[in-house]
Amino acid sequence: MSVKIAIIGLGYVGLPLARLFATQYAVVGFDINQDRIAALNSGCDATLEVDEATLKAVLVDSPSAEKGLFCSSNLDDIKQCNYYIVTVPTPVDKNNRPDLTPLYKASETVGKVLKKGDIVIYESTVYPGVTEEECIPVLEKISGLQFNVDFFAGYSPERINPGDKEHTVEKILKVTSGSTPEIGQKVNDLYRSVITAGTHLAPSIKVAEAAKVIENSQRDINIAFVNELAKIFNLLEIDTHAVLEAAGTKWNFLPFKPGLVGGHCIGVDPYYLAQKAQEKGYHPEIILAGRRLNDSMGEYVAAQVVKLMIKKGVTINGAKLLMLGFTFKENCPDVRNTKIVDVVMALADYGIEVTIFDPWANPEEVMHEYHLKMTNQLPSATYDALVLGVAHKEFEALDFAQLKKPNGVLFDVKGILKDKADGKL
Repeated sequence: MSVKIAIIGLGYVGLPLARLFATQYAVVGFDINQDRIAALNSGCDATLEVDEATLKAVLVDSPSAEKGLFCSSNLDDIKQCNYYIVTVPTPVDKNNRPDLTPLYKASETVGKVLKKGDIVIYESTVYPGVTEEECIPVLEKISGLQFNVDFFAGYSPERINPGDKEHTVEKILKVTSGSTPEIGQKVNDLYRSVITAGTHLAPSIKVAEAAKVIENSQRDINIAFVNELAKIFNLLEIDTHAVLEAAGTKWNFLPFKPGLVGGHCIGVDPYYLAQKAQEKGYHPEIILAGRRLNDSMGEYVAAQVVKLMIKKGVTINGAKLLMLGFTFKENCPDVRNTKIVDVVMALADYGIEVTIFDPWANPEEVMHEYHLKMTNQLPSATYDALVLGVAHKEFEALDFAQLKKPNGVLFDVKGILKDKADGKL
């Protein structure tokens, strides 16, 4: 039987994967967002993960094509597929509890078209057990089929790094797994056929799930450590970045830097692992301590900016501040779970008027998600304070002296401006 793949969810993870598989297989990219589908079929990817020429090179105009990518929001177009790969987001709610709603809905979608012999692979980051304990029952209920008898499952966690044009999906080693040894090998062979960096077949789905969730938990804890160091060294009036540079001369020192920890992975995944641990009666102290510290950094940055403004004689209430950058990372339009919003809200609580400038982010998306106004055009005004929140390449050429008032403050969250800034993490 020939391989025909459905990718469920065409966001930052799904589209690059669909594009890659489409170079060798028949692929149907499915997404419920009809505007997204229309844009992709015209060759436009708003996430900027796949450029127009690369996308158009694999697009086909029929779901029956022998090879290539057909994008659709029509359920009928994925009925003939035999591999279903789910790449929907796994966020947390306002109380930082895992929200599996997108996974449940995607599983319901697949369940409606599932046939005997099909394999469903999940890529979404989850805590160990979600695939088999939460998603599979949905597939069985909707399809009426029996797991590991009529259909099978796999898990291969995504490792996409949004905005990274060097470490693209095919260049990142892929962890794979299956619900039986035979299916594990099939899943592994499928990914190995397109992933040039190679694959690692895990012994079980739960092992693969756990491996993914600890990758970002580890980064979160390490960043929390250097964030705490930044707070200490600021009190001691020592340059944190100079300290890290000196310590980094040792071969086994880990080169983490202080900063705001947001995005769809690092700021979210630890809560998934913590949730599962608490269900089993264990309170994960280190993981949650790291999360608390990193979640506090937005208010800390705002407080440091205000202190500098006061020292320079700036009246805080009614002061005007320009926030440079809003996305969760540099040179990327992704605003999911950005922690810049914490800085903006904290500054507003001081009575400061904040203008947000970001050449990468979509103002409509920022308004929809955060109810904040944002501009893609650099304002012509001068400000009492400037905060470099994101290290976009466009900011390297800015004349900060022209943007701030004579007694204005320049605060560098990213630590890239060297001696130009009045303060930094």
